[in-house]
Amino acid sequence: MDYLSIIAAALAGFAFGAVWYGALSGPWIAASGVPVGDDGAPKNAKSPIPYLTSFFCILLVSGMMSYGFAISETETVGKGLVYGLGVGAFFITPWIVLNNGYAMRPWRLSAIDGGYATLGCGAIGTVLALF
Repeated sequence: MDYLSIIAAALAGFAFGAVWYGALSGPWIAASGVPVGDDGAPKNAKSPIPYLTSFFCILLVSGMMSYGFAISETETVGKGLVYGLGVGAFFITPWIVLNNGYAMRPWRLSAIDGGYATLGCGAIGTVLALF
């Protein structure tokens, strides 16, 4: 297992999330119902805990995808992208929808988070295939 490629892939997924949620912060805040401060930002926006937790979780996904690539002999960038998109669209997003449905969260939240899961895993898969 190539730990450098796993870390690079996790960084790519994390960076994509920063762009995704930066662009969709308003709709995400409204759909999630997260408490916000006077500045309109989530109250925990300055805490490092959510960011560290999310990076750790993305690192786990990257590591498992790397293992999946190895056993399925996924070696091209195109296959890495498709594999990553598949993981996001067919494993992670359905679980997000399931959890949000039971919690009676808005469908828009599932669309935003599921879109990130799908495209973020696509970014991870692309980077893993590059190494």
